[in-house]
Amino acid sequence: MVLQVFNTMSGVEEEFKPISGNRVNIFVCGPTVYDYSHIGHARTYVAYDVIVRYLRFKGYSTFYLMNITDVDDKIIERSKERNTPPLTLSEEYTREFYCDIAMLNISSINLFAKASEHIPEMIDQITRLLEGGYAYKVDGDVYFDISKFRDYGRLSHQNPDELKKHRIEPDPRKRNPGDFSLWKSRSRDELGWESPWGWGRPGWHIEDTAITETYFGPQYDIHGGAIELVFPHHEAEIAQAESVSSKRPMVKYWIHTGMVNVRGQKMSKSLGNFVTIRDVLRKYSPNVLRFFFISSHYRSPIDYSEANLENAHESLRRVVKAHAEAASALRDARSAEDRNDLEFSKVTAESRRRFMEAMDDDFNTPVALSVMLSFSRRLEAYAHLRPAKRTLQEGLSVLRDFASILGIDLSEARVEQPEITDALIELIVELRDEARKRRDWATADKIRERLASLKISLEDEPEGTRWQMKV
Repeated sequence: MVLQVFNTMSGVEEEFKPISGNRVNIFVCGPTVYDYSHIGHARTYVAYDVIVRYLRFKGYSTFYLMNITDVDDKIIERSKERNTPPLTLSEEYTREFYCDIAMLNISSINLFAKASEHIPEMIDQITRLLEGGYAYKVDGDVYFDISKFRDYGRLSHQNPDELKKHRIEPDPRKRNPGDFSLWKSRSRDELGWESPWGWGRPGWHIEDTAITETYFGPQYDIHGGAIELVFPHHEAEIAQAESVSSKRPMVKYWIHTGMVNVRGQKMSKSLGNFVTIRDVLRKYSPNVLRFFFISSHYRSPIDYSEANLENAHESLRRVVKAHAEAASALRDARSAEDRNDLEFSKVTAESRRRFMEAMDDDFNTPVALSVMLSFSRRLEAYAHLRPAKRTLQEGLSVLRDFASILGIDLSEARVEQPEITDALIELIVELRDEARKRRDWATADKIRERLASLKISLEDEPEGTRWQMKV
């Protein structure tokens, strides 16, 4: 079976052939850490986690890199609102992001690269763009001149001449309305770094190409992100990277995820209709949320609703139950095989073939999931027939392979939302007390608010903090 991948650049599925033998380098745009991650983010990161899991299952040596945008105008604005240093704020939400993806069993990422830790690499790349005539200075600012890159717009399939007129980051000093910032001058009382152009901070687009060049060089296999990043973010990345290296293409396969909608409207922070990951996890287990995401193809829009989560919950229950009953049946399994066992062995082999065929078709998780559901029903029925041990073990192994590729935990404890134990509450209260001792009132208040949302009230007394569950 040959893996086919839909390439946004070409607009068609292409046979997957890494640049260098069996090695695959993949980069995915990470979060801008100024708030809690919402389930639109989760959908994207679950999708790439499945993709990387499958690549590794097929034997590819895969290195997965994700950036963390911890330097950004949104972070600056939020830090002013909170009266907190920008990098302190971004560090707080970076930790929250790590917790969220760990809860969702996203474990495939090899390296997180923070923008703030790669400023010298960004300055170096901007310097080379200026030397090559692709960028220009306006006072202390540096802009990329899109008229100097003839292929600008090819990823989003837009006319380069029209894009020159497209207004991005309004500034009358720019040569073209569509030129984008590489370096932003700032006053010294704001977050910034020294550069050849004065005190300032990098633009959004330059961080990704500086980071990928550092770890992958000028060319690599897969670049991922949500579909709304195609323009201008990914177009800008291509222009920067290919201009500075003179090597094309920067990326062999561009893979983009579809949007999460709420009542037919895109979920986003700017629209105020977003649901955070932790909001959902108050009611549903992480396993259910993950099952919900993979029930749709990664490129398709997905509609968030309680009904769809309940459907995912029920389907997951069936798979987990089948696995538990088959595992239990191993204790009394026979050693000899008969015709029923041979027939089920054929079912196992055919199910495995169909699952891999679906995944080879541009990581078609809805079809793969339907195969998994169907096979789990057959496995459960077979387990009730006092099966042959070897055949049953073979079936369990295949079901576990399916679950591993999709990142689904088949243990029964992961189906339901775990209860909040007294020990866990006491640990959280202790962490809040430590924050209060540090006079970190923002963190202490946030913990109080989060516990209140779980119907846990706190009373601060001279001898310590007392908590109780509200009825």
